[in-house]
Amino acid sequence: MVGQESNFFHAIARNQILWAAIISWALAQGSKIVSGLIKEHKFDFRWIMGSGGMPSSHSAGVSGLATAVGLQQGFDSLVFATTFIFALVIMFDAQGARRMAGMQAKRLNRLIEDLYLNRGITEERLRELIGHTPVEVLMGALLGIAAAIVVMTS
Repeated sequence: MVGQESNFFHAIARNQILWAAIISWALAQGSKIVSGLIKEHKFDFRWIMGSGGMPSSHSAGVSGLATAVGLQQGFDSLVFATTFIFALVIMFDAQGARRMAGMQAKRLNRLIEDLYLNRGITEERLRELIGHTPVEVLMGALLGIAAAIVVMTS
């Protein structure tokens, strides 16, 4: 049993496709942390796992995954086609439905503020930054592609 566990962790450690996706996501998320530190002059733990912002870590991760699969398995393979479509769905959702939900949260927060100022009602604010603009998605995708190429060719 110990040998099987060792083989499992060894296989994970050598999986370039997995690392390309993880590194792509981490670079995008890390850049948000650095940007937040520069802008806010303080650290906010929510920046580590939060969603929204530039660049899209969702787009970076799935683009890194699809690119790495294409580089290893071939861009004409079934598995690349699958990961490519998966990446498109994730990126569409990141800039579509999740962005609209964020816009709704912003409007609801404004409504809550108006009610609070006029009637003394208190309510917890909704998280507004949950989606991405098309530019954030594009930048995340480009970051993921670049990171995957570096990981897969090194």
